[in-house]
Amino acid sequence: MPTTATPNVLTDPGYLFWAPLGSSEPTNTVAASKFTDSWPVAWVSLGATEDGSEFNYETSVEPVTAAEFFDPIKYATTERSGNISFTLVDWTLANLKRVLNGGTLTVVSGTGATTLSSYTPPAPGSEIRSMIGWESLDNTVRVICYQTLNSGSIASAFKKAPDKAGFACQFNFETPAGGNPFKIYTAGVARG
Repeated sequence: MPTTATPNVLTDPGYLFWAPLGSSEPTNTVAASKFTDSWPVAWVSLGATEDGSEFNYETSVEPVTAAEFFDPIKYATTERSGNISFTLVDWTLANLKRVLNGGTLTVVSGTGATTLSSYTPPAPGSEIRSMIGWESLDNTVRVICYQTLNSGSIASAFKKAPDKAGFACQFNFETPAGGNPFKIYTAGVARG
């Protein structure tokens, strides 16, 4: 009787990063089947999430037909779309600026513990695109999303604990100058 190999499962939420459009990728140095390099300084950690993150990618195809055939001659790709979604629970104005695709974050007055800051969202049409990065907690998988724009409703519920406020995000993939919306890297033979 044939046996099934133990699956190489991927669990746990991972680390999320945000970077300005066109930032350098990590060098992806691998030792002992793990990534050992740090993400470049332009990549900022987005902090903790409510339930981890979800990578979504969809390809739509349509049949190409001819009157003389009952079955399709072939299928052609008509659309591709994807996103990475998560709910950030690291509630900061810096993260709000990132999830609202830009805007103005200003230190109004003070320093240290007396700092007063304000945030103003971007005017419609002046939103900025950004890069999103993800790395598995076991440091064996990395995802680079090259050009994204967050969309949807940003709702923060301010409730009694143990509930907490967060920013629900859906960073949609766009086609960057390089052509590919994302790239996935793996470390070691087992993930390859």
